Amino acid sequence: MSTSSSQTASTVARQPETVLSAIGLVKTFGGIKATQNVHLNIQQGARHALIGPNGAGKTTLINLLTGVLKPTSGRIELLGEDISDMSPHLRVRRGLVRTFQINQLFDSLTPLETLSLVVSQHMGEGNVWYRPMGRVGAHKADVLSRVQELLEQFRLMEVMDVKTSLMSYGKRRLLEMAIALACNPKVLLLDEPVAGVPTGERDELLATVAALPADVSILLIEHDMDLVFNFANKMTVLVNGAVLTEGTPEEIANDPQVKAVYLGHTLIEGHSHA
Repeated sequence: MSTSSSQTASTVARQPETVLSAIGLVKTFGGIKATQNVHLNIQQGARHALIGPNGAGKTTLINLLTGVLKPTSGRIELLGEDISDMSPHLRVRRGLVRTFQINQLFDSLTPLETLSLVVSQHMGEGNVWYRPMGRVGAHKADVLSRVQELLEQFRLMEVMDVKTSLMSYGKRRLLEMAIALACNPKVLLLDEPVAGVPTGERDELLATVAALPADVSILLIEHDMDLVFNFANKMTVLVNGAVLTEGTPEEIANDPQVKAVYLGHTLIEGHSHA
């Protein structure tokens, strides 16, 4: 084999695995095509952003990927397995987890109680409510250890005993991400994680998102372009239910088609050299 062939083979060998694929996805509502032949590939360890103007079909696409909606045609593959007809909870078990634009939390529980419940269920330990370590069996210690790890990772230690209904909005967003990560996702879909978060809490949230585990592949849906351009290494632009273009942040920021779509908006201002 020639040197050039060896280098090519080596390059191919190093290509990251595709963990989630949308293949020719179409979703119609009556005569309206909400998604039009969408192809999307999320690579192992990706920091992939999905952007587009309001009404572009981003939410519909995420609902298709997670099983909330069933595609009219096309298919979805997770780790090479066709999951197009799989229920949402089975997709979660397979490693496809999402957060929501609007919090979906138990207001009467504390972060400690919520995460204890989620982690114990995911580990198959039944429902483990937090109690002092000396009062639980040794087999429960791994659950409580994981809960503490998540509380620290998502900056929730100081509010771990506060009812969720009394927490700030930023902390609620962090708790939602902690719940998602407690499910050990292979692919995490973040649906507008900073939407509605006050300015004073944004830095903490942005830093936490940036520090998410490198082995978790992330698809970010977000209107905040500061977050998008700082976070993503690949971007897909969706317009009228179809993929307009895809590329690196720099390519997207300098794409004439993208600039035309967002003409009159501040979406990509200041990012021409992202």
